[in-house]
Amino acid sequence: MPSLLLEADPVCSVNEEDIVGLVLFPGDDDTGSPDVSWSYTGFGVFRRWLAQAEGFALEEMHSFGGQRPWSDVSTALAPLLNHPDEAGPDLTPDQCAAMLPHLQEIVDRRHEASVDPLLQRHIDDIRQLLVVLQFCVESDVDLLFG
Repeated sequence: MPSLLLEADPVCSVNEEDIVGLVLFPGDDDTGSPDVSWSYTGFGVFRRWLAQAEGFALEEMHSFGGQRPWSDVSTALAPLLNHPDEAGPDLTPDQCAAMLPHLQEIVDRRHEASVDPLLQRHIDDIRQLLVVLQFCVESDVDLLFG
């Protein structure tokens, strides 16, 4: 199984500026609902890490510079991994529900694996994402990208 730690990424470091580029949020029209945000670069690093956790390189995949079709990959995280940064389809409550146990499993497996700050940041991001996904499921609303 590949290591879940990405090599040092020259594009994104742990000290990356906190410039929000992308927010994932429930489609309930309530600004008080939970959300999770990243810079575009940070979200790219996060998705590459999740793909690596799933055993493949995101860069190999169609729409990410590679030729490998998404039908070759079996993961409940595909709706998140193969989603445009902006626009694109909303994720349904059923898609959110399917991702919840899988993301929780990644947190459970990896939270003590390292004291690496980037790994801990990814785990924190997953935990925030879990709150948002659970809210979408419980409120029966889509997850929006904006």
